[in-house]
Amino acid sequence: MLYQLSYLGIGDRLGFAAQAFSPCRSNCGSVNDINTLDAFAAVDIRTGTILAAEPFPQARKPAYKLTVDFGSEIGRKRSSAQITVHYTAKELIGKQVLAVVNFPPRNIAGFSSEVLVLGVPDAHGDVVLVRPDERVAEGARLY
Repeated sequence: MLYQLSYLGIGDRLGFAAQAFSPCRSNCGSVNDINTLDAFAAVDIRTGTILAAEPFPQARKPAYKLTVDFGSEIGRKRSSAQITVHYTAKELIGKQVLAVVNFPPRNIAGFSSEVLVLGVPDAHGDVVLVRPDERVAEGARLY
């Protein structure tokens, strides 16, 4: 299946910077289209382990403030994540997640969110984290 880049509006989170691949329906180039491959390669998605999770009552929608360790190359980064429906703060500690690490920081209710932790919506639109099936190295890059 061919894919094309399209704008991804993620509420107020990072819709300004995020792009996602969606199924291509018309006017799609080859799967080897260099522009599409370059755009995908430009998004730096890495694995990290959640070290801390705390409620974020200042956020407009229920969220946690996360501290995620991406290993020695990237270090520890903070993120605001609207994942309170499926996860308690306590059970998040130690979970590996995937996150975009090269978007610019975003100020959310006075908190600098440095990375975009990735998730997908369930049947009700609530976020389920994207995570590796097995433990992998901190900072491993998705490809």
